[in-house]
Amino acid sequence: MGGFHRRRGLRQAAALGAAAAACALPARAEAAETLSHFIQRHYLESLGVLPALVLLALLWIIVGVDRYIRPDLKRTMRIIIAVLLSLVAQNYLEYRLAAGELRWLARTLLSIYGYAARPAILALFLKVIAPQKRLKWAWALVGVNAAVYATALFSHICFWIDGKNHYHGGPLSGMCLWVSLILMACWFWMMARMFHPQKRRETWVPVLALALILAALALDGNVGALDQPISYLTIAAVISCLACYIWLHLQFVREHEQALMAGQRVQLMLSQIKPHFLHNSLAVIAELCDSDPQLAKAATVKFSKYLRGNMNSIDAARAIPFERELSHTRLYLEIEQLRFEDALTVRYDIACTDFSIPALTVEPLVENAVRHGVRENPDGRGTVTIRTRRLPDAYEVSVVDDGPGFDPDHVPDDDRPHVGIENVRQRLEQVCGGTLDIRSAPGEGTTATIRLPRDGAGQ
Repeated sequence: MGGFHRRRGLRQAAALGAAAAACALPARAEAAETLSHFIQRHYLESLGVLPALVLLALLWIIVGVDRYIRPDLKRTMRIIIAVLLSLVAQNYLEYRLAAGELRWLARTLLSIYGYAARPAILALFLKVIAPQKRLKWAWALVGVNAAVYATALFSHICFWIDGKNHYHGGPLSGMCLWVSLILMACWFWMMARMFHPQKRRETWVPVLALALILAALALDGNVGALDQPISYLTIAAVISCLACYIWLHLQFVREHEQALMAGQRVQLMLSQIKPHFLHNSLAVIAELCDSDPQLAKAATVKFSKYLRGNMNSIDAARAIPFERELSHTRLYLEIEQLRFEDALTVRYDIACTDFSIPALTVEPLVENAVRHGVRENPDGRGTVTIRTRRLPDAYEVSVVDDGPGFDPDHVPDDDRPHVGIENVRQRLEQVCGGTLDIRSAPGEGTTATIRLPRDGAGQ
């Protein structure tokens, strides 16, 4: 009888165990399904963050090894990338905190940082567009914006997190948006002022980046910044960072092409002037060989000295010290004076020489003053005056002759002497931003005046 009860008890225990196991199977399946769903959800969330992180990391490396970006712009780009990396992390952490248990201080600090960082990135983009500007007003706005949102630690004026972990906006919750719009308006204004889209197509790169940021603001306002691991604005800022890097490279390519073209134009103009000068000097020596061989010999020595000591300056595409250009001109005039003797009077009124000027810019003006001024006087006599003076914002070089003058409004189109003058004018503008002004009137002589801005004349 005892054995029967023992077997019966074992059968009941086995039945209960089987029933318990059968009841545990759905619970285990549900737990496994929950765990799988949790892993899948967090995997997808991480997958949404990963492309932005990879793009920023690659951009950090590329900017670091790029030798064609100026050091100051490279530093600004790396700061932008670092802030964007922190903003991606801020977005993701705030998203996780919003969906989890209440951690008031951590979520509040993350929100404050996010609101402070977004306008700072826009200010840094402005610095990329205009690196020469200090942009104190922009950074003042960024600082005021950050200070206003910091009040969330002790007031509800901007935003607050309630006891149920819900976000609430205060009266100044839109401060970040308005500061960002002001900075973006200045971004557009600076682009429109500094660049012309029809002449510089790369202008559209930062403009399109600005349009992308505006669209992201609209999307975040409709969808909600915390409904995805990274806000649309952060994604747009990452893409805009890449666009700014591309824009910097396009700027370098354009400036490099312009420098090459300018150098080619300068060399072409120098090649046009140089044979003209050499021909005239040799013509003087040839005439002296018949009339006065000793003077011809002296002129040949001076001409040889000119070629030996100043050929490098003739070939120089950049500005040279004015004293060197003046020595070119003195040698030319000494050669001419060997021929004309007392018929040519030269006066020097040199008040300053501490500036630079493109090579062969004064000598062609003096040559024209001698050949088309003094030599066309009825008696073949005249005076050429070379004068310099320092103005508050420029240096001025004048070449004055007392020849018959001319009417500037009635100069023949095929008058070859004016080809050299036009070359001088173009090189002054291209090399140092200078200007050439020719003033003349019949019977009053001619004055050629070069004006060189002090910031472009070696000062």
